[in-house]
Amino acid sequence: MMGFGSGLGMTGFGLGFGGLGGLLVLVLLVVGGVYLFRALDHKAATRNHTQRTAEDGALQLLRERYARGEIDHDEYQRRKEDLRAE
Repeated sequence: MMGFGSGLGMTGFGLGFGGLGGLLVLVLLVVGGVYLFRALDHKAATRNHTQRTAEDGALQLLRERYARGEIDHDEYQRRKEDLRAE
């Protein structure tokens, strides 16, 4: 009997869908890429939000200490600049 290839189907992946198998693989690659991009972007956004929250909290604490008179104006300005430099 004459063979029609390796028996893995027309795409070589054994899906037996012909042209649809290649399309399915392409769609899965695109969906996987989008998912990976969104996961990495979410991590970066979370990290940036956490860093901003910590900086805002430190600056708020500095303002409160200045308002209570625990530190003078020069000390307040120096520490505020130090916080912004980080």
